[in-house]
Amino acid sequence: MIKQLDDKYVLPTYARQNINFVEGKNATLKDDKGDEYIDFTSGIAVVSVGHSNDRLNRAISDQIAKMIHISNLYQIEPQAKCAERLVTLSGYDMKCFFGNSGAEANEGAIKIARKYGEVDGEPKRYKIITLEHSFHGRTITTVKATGQESMHNYFGPFPDGFVYAQNIEQIESLIDEHTVAVMIELVQGEGGVQPLDRQKVKVLADMLKKKGVLLIVDEVQTGVYRTGEFLASNLYDIEPDIITLAKGLGGGVPIGVVMTSKKDVLKAGDHGSTFGGNYLSTTAGNTVLDILSELKDSGELDHTFIYFEEQLNKFYETNKRLFLDSVGFGLMRGLRVKDADTLSLIISSCSKEGVMVLKAGKNTLRFLPALTISKKEIDEGFKRLNKAVKDL
Repeated sequence: MIKQLDDKYVLPTYARQNINFVEGKNATLKDDKGDEYIDFTSGIAVVSVGHSNDRLNRAISDQIAKMIHISNLYQIEPQAKCAERLVTLSGYDMKCFFGNSGAEANEGAIKIARKYGEVDGEPKRYKIITLEHSFHGRTITTVKATGQESMHNYFGPFPDGFVYAQNIEQIESLIDEHTVAVMIELVQGEGGVQPLDRQKVKVLADMLKKKGVLLIVDEVQTGVYRTGEFLASNLYDIEPDIITLAKGLGGGVPIGVVMTSKKDVLKAGDHGSTFGGNYLSTTAGNTVLDILSELKDSGELDHTFIYFEEQLNKFYETNKRLFLDSVGFGLMRGLRVKDADTLSLIISSCSKEGVMVLKAGKNTLRFLPALTISKKEIDEGFKRLNKAVKDL
């Protein structure tokens, strides 16, 4: 019945599996047939504190009993507190703007950079360099910022000013008098769980500062402890000018944030969002930050990272006939599969065995479990994974 409704009334923009989940708890989901699945995807890095987290549920319930939304024409207490938390946890001297998604956060970053590049009497600086295989969103502007030519089909003409570098080393040669910013993901997620080299990133960050070119770091997927530290930027020991966040910050409630040290660039009326930063989303954000920062401070989060990595490595070593490499940080992990056909077979077999995994790039099996995933769920998930690939 649900599939018939979906086929009839929903645009077919996703190649959906025919599974209807009806409830979940932490990293375990149950479908309408009563079958259980171990979730190694967390809604593509969104459900950071697990499904039906009691503490998050209570916070949301308490808030919606009072107020969900007013507008950004008034003070919003949880928004201001969430901004304070984000800035404090980041360690950077910044201010925040709240939207509803990663794409919106990246749109905000682009607008900040381009207004920053508008200086009276000087050549307009508007060009933004991004990397090939990057992913920055689905809006007309962020899809053009995305360094994947296949995603540019059909939707042009696009805004001008985006330049694609094949790698970090090429970026400097592409900078000219019209370049205002470089925008990167420190670990390319949709591009195949591809971490950038730390030393090369530090060299890039230093070079950009000397040239007065802004560094934008898209942390939509890597942020909020996904890669081990609060931000992947902390892990790489750099100081970006602009950072974008979304996904795991709301624990499932839509939210996006652009943070910047260029605090005075945007003025009243330059940018806005009807829903961005409302009581519901920022209450969720504050609660997620409370839960995860406490887990980080206690050491429990790091123990989870270590245990998951250990089990992943065992799975990798046991099944090397299928895999070429193990990549990623924290709970943003991937296994390079020997070819795309084998990857498709693995994902299909995993679904049948009741374990949820993802594809990234052309040949990467991607893992993005909830940061609260239990050892029991990790063990059960890898037990099912081994069963799924046994005969491949």
